[in-house]
Amino acid sequence: MAEQTALPDTQREERGKPDAAVVRDALGVGVAVGLSGFAFGVTSAGSGLTLLQTCALSLLVFTGASQFALVGALAAGGNPFTAAAGAFFLGVRNAFYGLRLSQLLALPRAMRPFAAQWVIDETAAVALAQPTRRSVRIGFTVTGLTLYVLWNLTTLLGALGAEAIGDTNAWGLDAAGPAVFLALLAPMLKTTTERAVAGLAVVLGLGLLPVLPAGVPVLVAALAAPAVLWAEGRRKGRTTAEEPADDVPDALGEDR
Repeated sequence: MAEQTALPDTQREERGKPDAAVVRDALGVGVAVGLSGFAFGVTSAGSGLTLLQTCALSLLVFTGASQFALVGALAAGGNPFTAAAGAFFLGVRNAFYGLRLSQLLALPRAMRPFAAQWVIDETAAVALAQPTRRSVRIGFTVTGLTLYVLWNLTTLLGALGAEAIGDTNAWGLDAAGPAVFLALLAPMLKTTTERAVAGLAVVLGLGLLPVLPAGVPVLVAALAAPAVLWAEGRRKGRTTAEEPADDVPDALGEDR
């Protein structure tokens, strides 16, 4: 089954992207999002975590949204166990990315645990945008390596220079990651259903942001997909039921 999930490399010249183009795109995403580690380092230090704890989160957890959700909840005075639980459930989405990427990458078993550390929003977006297995592997590897190195480096610098940097909102560093991911996602929304899911997710996420704890609106926004698919199924079901059946005989038994 894995062989059918990506185009074979023999078709790369005809339908694939040049390796240099894949590397360029992957580096662009890795560098842009990696700089957001400054914001995390500052936020984490401001929430009371030590330098060692802050760096350990980036080295071991390495999923920006969950990290921000954790330190944000702690900064707001939340219970550490509740904050960790929210961060955990927010990071569960990476498991679903992994199911798809495991088929596309088709890596040897020995390499899968190491690759799993890099399964995040940005690496998934870059990899899924590629047409061949070769370009998928290049995009995933370059994005993951660049982002991992930069994220951890800027986390350290942000934590060390928290007082000097000041308010990260003034620099706009906290918006770099989401902005890049939206730029990657937008061209992939090609159907009406996909656009409806994205639109409803935005409405749910932003609408519930002021009333729910940090990280929870994102989880609720995930309900947009089943909601839209259910509505689409109902609509198609009604359309099918209303279509006349030309081959059904009428009440007198005469075929039309």
